[in-house]
Amino acid sequence: MARIKDLYYRQLLPALKQELGCANVMQVPRLSKIVVNMGLGEGATNAKLLESSVEEIGLIVGQKPVVTRAHKSIANFKLREGMTIGCAVTLRGERMYEFFDRLVNVALPRVRDFRGISDSSFDGRGNYSLGVREHTIFPEINLDKVDQIKGFTVSMVTTAKTDIEGRALLRALGMPFRS
Repeated sequence: MARIKDLYYRQLLPALKQELGCANVMQVPRLSKIVVNMGLGEGATNAKLLESSVEEIGLIVGQKPVVTRAHKSIANFKLREGMTIGCAVTLRGERMYEFFDRLVNVALPRVRDFRGISDSSFDGRGNYSLGVREHTIFPEINLDKVDQIKGFTVSMVTTAKTDIEGRALLRALGMPFRS
């Protein structure tokens, strides 16, 4: 069992139930999925960039990503319907908790001048999104093989009803919010 998942069910669940005043254990918020999305502006024209991005995201999350395609044609961006524009992965279960653990305890502290992340990126329903500027902060990435530094977004979807519940859940799980 993943370390964070075990911690959540043994210690954090009863503490969050009491802190949030939930009558039932099923009312306590929990992580339901994590979506990692990498958009590539040049991916439509550069197939090698897309191929390396898919490989690197796969190394980071431990699961093969899906290549995303454009739904509409946009002339200003030289984009046609059906062109490849990025890749995305949806993580659930054990892989989700393992990725969250590596993100919070290994990758984020490796960011230069890291002072914590903003707690204002909640969507109003308890879900949190985080932008990572460099994918090289993960130890799985070999810096010698990287041709271009890419960024991606990490969206954490919770069962929380409000931002306050979502913030309490992520803070309890160890998310380093700025104070």
